Amino acid sequence: MATSQVETVNTGADKAKLAAVAALVIASVAGFYLLSKQGAIAQWAALIVGLVAAAAVFLVSEPGRQFVAFAREAWREVKKVVWPTRKETLQMTAYVFAFVVIMALFLWFTDKTLEWVLYDLILGWRK
Repeated sequence: MATSQVETVNTGADKAKLAAVAALVIASVAGFYLLSKQGAIAQWAALIVGLVAAAAVFLVSEPGRQFVAFAREAWREVKKVVWPTRKETLQMTAYVFAFVVIMALFLWFTDKTLEWVLYDLILGWRK
C-alpha cells in the first residue's frame, strides 16, 4: 500500500516568509487600485515591484527552493525528449485527419442503415 506524504511548512521562518509573500501580493494589488489617480505608470510600477518582491521572498523560503529544484528537474527532463521532425508531425496529422473522415463516414453509414431498418422496414413510418 502506497503512503502519501504531505509536505507542510515546518519552520516559523518559512511560515513568516509565506505570510510576507501573501501580504506583499495583497499590498501590490491594493497599491495598484489606490494609485489610480497617480497614473498608469505608478499603478503598474507598484504592482510589478510588489509582485517581484513577493517572488523574491518566496524563492528564499524552503517551498521556493523546492519549487526551483522541481523546475530544474523538469527542464532537464524536457531536454531528454526526442521531438518528432516536421515530416513526422505532418504525416501523423494526416493520419489522424484521415481516420476522422473514415470514422465519420462509417458512423454516418451506420446511422442511415439503422434509420432505414427501423423506420422503413420495421415500423413503416416513411412512405
